Amino acid sequence: MNSTLLPSAKLAPQYHLPDSSTCAFFPSHLLLGQERVVDTFKLMSKIDSQHLFLADFLGVDRPLFIDALVTQANTPSSQYLVATKKLQEDSEIQFKWQQTLPPEHVGIIAKQESLSCYLQGTIRRADLLGRMLKTDKSSVYKPGALASNHFVFICLASLWQRENLWDLLMQILHDGFYRINNELAPIPLNCKIILVGSGLSYSQLRVEDRNFSRHFPLLAEMSNEVDLTQHPESAYVQWLNVLAHAESVELEPPSLLPIFWYSSRLVEHQQRLSLSMLEFRQLLGQAKAYCGQSALNAGAIAKALEKLTFRHNSSEVYSAQSFDDNFINLPTKGAMVGQINALTVIDTGDYTYGEPARITSSVHYGDGEVADIERKSELGGNIHAKGMMILSACLYRIFGRDAPLHLNANIVFEQSYQEIDGDSASLAEYCCLMSAIAEQPIIQSLAVTGALDQFGNVQAIGGVNEKIEGFFNLCQRRGLSGEQGVIMPKANVLQLNLEPAVIEAIDKGLFHIHAIEHMDQAVELLMQMPAGIANEDNDFAPDTLYGLVQQRLDKLAGQDDDDVQLNFFAKLLARLHII
Repeated sequence: MNSTLLPSAKLAPQYHLPDSSTCAFFPSHLLLGQERVVDTFKLMSKIDSQHLFLADFLGVDRPLFIDALVTQANTPSSQYLVATKKLQEDSEIQFKWQQTLPPEHVGIIAKQESLSCYLQGTIRRADLLGRMLKTDKSSVYKPGALASNHFVFICLASLWQRENLWDLLMQILHDGFYRINNELAPIPLNCKIILVGSGLSYSQLRVEDRNFSRHFPLLAEMSNEVDLTQHPESAYVQWLNVLAHAESVELEPPSLLPIFWYSSRLVEHQQRLSLSMLEFRQLLGQAKAYCGQSALNAGAIAKALEKLTFRHNSSEVYSAQSFDDNFINLPTKGAMVGQINALTVIDTGDYTYGEPARITSSVHYGDGEVADIERKSELGGNIHAKGMMILSACLYRIFGRDAPLHLNANIVFEQSYQEIDGDSASLAEYCCLMSAIAEQPIIQSLAVTGALDQFGNVQAIGGVNEKIEGFFNLCQRRGLSGEQGVIMPKANVLQLNLEPAVIEAIDKGLFHIHAIEHMDQAVELLMQMPAGIANEDNDFAPDTLYGLVQQRLDKLAGQDDDDVQLNFFAKLLARLHII
């Protein structure tokens, strides 16, 4: 068996799921994997003068998460805002907070007994500070969030939209008190402020706003995934059950496996799972609607995932039609010189899918330039240009040590009419260049993805599942022959989470996946001949691929057999220090 072939056991994650999904769960189970946040929140509750910035991500259900987070705080005692006056009759009235219930004859201005609140949307000054309600005989203070809650969570984006409120909050934190009006005494600030926004916003505010840096030194950055080597699957089941309860559904044990697969696919890792709460709440709500009952089984989840793809994959369907109608030329059988099937990923923002791409290369006499047509036509991004430069460095490292190369090469993605970026095609481009120079045909039934370093090592790429499935779907529509497959970086094996149809075809020997570590393994698979190992004179055997490349380069340099022989004697004399 080929040592690069992957067995089906490595093509998708394996889980040890509990027999029952109805184990006890509590809101605090939503804090799975959020040790950094919990630790920082507890620290904040112990420091009077420091407030917290909670850096979350788009998939967080903030109200649910906040309810879970405040369970970690030691329940504070209720506080009472009362008016006090010094012994002198003409002294001003002052407000202060106290834990003990005041005597009956002392009026309570506000009572701080609610644990937390979350302000978002259109936030008004009165929402924060409160306001005075005037009656026929007197005015009564109606407390705002700052006087009613121990922890006040505020959406940063909502607050930032009201610049005057942002300045007001910074001033309150600086002074330690706030005023409702000029006639009323200042009210001491007696709560903790937690701003909720993105990590990028926190970094920008730290640089741009000095007051922010002073009052919000504590950063609690949420994790968007959980590592199964650190937490058991049962803990993730409890996390899911909290979300299911919020959607008024119940997860039956068979429903867990497709959810776990989907979760792993979201983070592209076999040993990690997504913590995107909104994504799963929406999925569970859709599954409930499709099956018409609150108890969800595997079929209900599978139906929801199938329909989710159906709603977003129109671009993929139209792309497949172009291949099926032969509008896009991409052979998947036979062998051709200077042509290879690469793998790309198309991201439409809401949906990602893989699409094969044909790369071709041509060589001719020149001054050693490997030209990137995509870059010259301004259709190649910076990272793609970097990959092409690394490819050139690999070529010169092997064949250009002693003398300049006398060839020019052109490499292009055929029938591409939009910008191409990323370095994941550099392995395919290298193999295609070797084929063009050596005039050795490449097997078209294999597609290639992988990034190169300057020493020829194959490095990890993104979107490996979509890339493999994109080529598999094309081959399946044309008919699986048992020769088709994909060459991918070995570094991406832990990210594999392929569709069951792909795994089934691999089990039957109708499709293959090769995981490689070096570019020489790729050229040997694609051109069915050894790459070759250089001897001490940096020469390759003539019956190897690199030997054929070296011979072609010598011809382009104008060297015939006599020149090669003379060159050998010149090297020998140089070693003997005769010349």
